[in-house]
Amino acid sequence: MFNLADAETWVRIALVLFFLILIVAKVPGKVWGSLGDTGKAVRAELDEAVRIRQEATDLLNTIKAQRVAAEQKARELIALAEEEAARLSKEAREKLAESIQRREELAERKIAQAEAKATADVKAAAADLAAQLAESILADRIAKTTNDPLVDKAIRQIPGRLN
Repeated sequence: MFNLADAETWVRIALVLFFLILIVAKVPGKVWGSLGDTGKAVRAELDEAVRIRQEATDLLNTIKAQRVAAEQKARELIALAEEEAARLSKEAREKLAESIQRREELAERKIAQAEAKATADVKAAAADLAAQLAESILADRIAKTTNDPLVDKAIRQIPGRLN
């Protein structure tokens, strides 16, 4: 069965001895332990990668939600700003119209006052002129009339008759 002169026999014996030495030196346990440790490390890294990926996904979803909320808020702010601008524009137009109306009324009052003053000035000037004309006409008439001697005599007798 075993022929010690045969080289194959010695190779078999050497192979068996090699495996026995490996078993006695606990090499398979160390290999399996090393593989187990490596497997545990790989498993831990995979678990960490899954956890990090989940955190990244959660963070991405949170950021997307914040972006959507920010965009909505921006749209609301823009709409509010447009409404405010329209309201301010309307108020400015109304105030301008009121200001123009007040200025027109003020100008009309000033014109009416100026017309009334001019009318009063013309009437006063006309009255003064009429009074001057009447005075000059009366003075001319009085100057043209001659003294009546009977009137003068009657005037002189008045003090004696009153006593």
